[in-house]
Amino acid sequence: MKHILLPTDFSNNAWNAICYALEFFKTEKCEFQILHTYTPTFYRMDYLMGGPTFSAIPDKGVEIAQAGLDKTLVDIKLKFNNPKHTFKTLSAFNTLTNEILELSETKDFDLIVMGTQGATGAKEIFLGTNTVHVIRKSKIPILVVPVGYEFKEINSIIFPTDYEQLYHDKDLKLLINLSNTHKAKLTILHVKEEYDLVDEQKVNKKALMDYFININPDFVEERGKLMPEAIRTYIEEHQSGLLVMMSRKHSFLERLTVKSNVDFIGYHTTIPFLVIPQTSE
Repeated sequence: MKHILLPTDFSNNAWNAICYALEFFKTEKCEFQILHTYTPTFYRMDYLMGGPTFSAIPDKGVEIAQAGLDKTLVDIKLKFNNPKHTFKTLSAFNTLTNEILELSETKDFDLIVMGTQGATGAKEIFLGTNTVHVIRKSKIPILVVPVGYEFKEINSIIFPTDYEQLYHDKDLKLLINLSNTHKAKLTILHVKEEYDLVDEQKVNKKALMDYFININPDFVEERGKLMPEAIRTYIEEHQSGLLVMMSRKHSFLERLTVKSNVDFIGYHTTIPFLVIPQTSE
């Protein structure tokens, strides 16, 4: 059984991500935990001592959170009612990022699914503040669903790589599982901006070929283009259904979340985006 965490702020965007997750895992046995985090509009002394459970004064935030979670469960049952899926709810006096980090230490989640607003009209953010913070700190894979994106059968999974890292098998296992579950073609995409592969990159590419041999992925090289525009163009031209990237310190993904690069490139997610924390260095 898979254990999936679904953060929600009760917005349409969060509900859309929940719906996507339930469709994404519709054939698999899953336990979903729906999480809502909140903080009061002002801090009282009793909150500073430990949150609402330490307070003798009723907190409307607790009631609103529970009412929202209860309504979400009712909406899920009305829309889906999948016997393969079970649900738990949790409201927490905390920031979203901190609560996810704390839960990841005590709970065995396989995946986090959350929505994002994408780039703003002013192009000041890449994925949205909460999403970026969670991606940077989470040790759990995160599936990001663009605002308004409705579930479609996934026929193609794109995995960009620069071949500069040797991945651990456990980092890649999720890719194989997704490819098999959705019967989707995996494409390993390398954008050659200037130079040919050096010896270390060739070794790392061969390791990927050996690891994925049973699912027979396509290895594609795009020449004469710059990232991330090359990735966006490839996704549009091939109607890809899922973008998967490894997250590591100083990686291409990390650079994408920097404001100046986003302003310059104007890149934003147009399809669901799976971020896998990389354990190899």
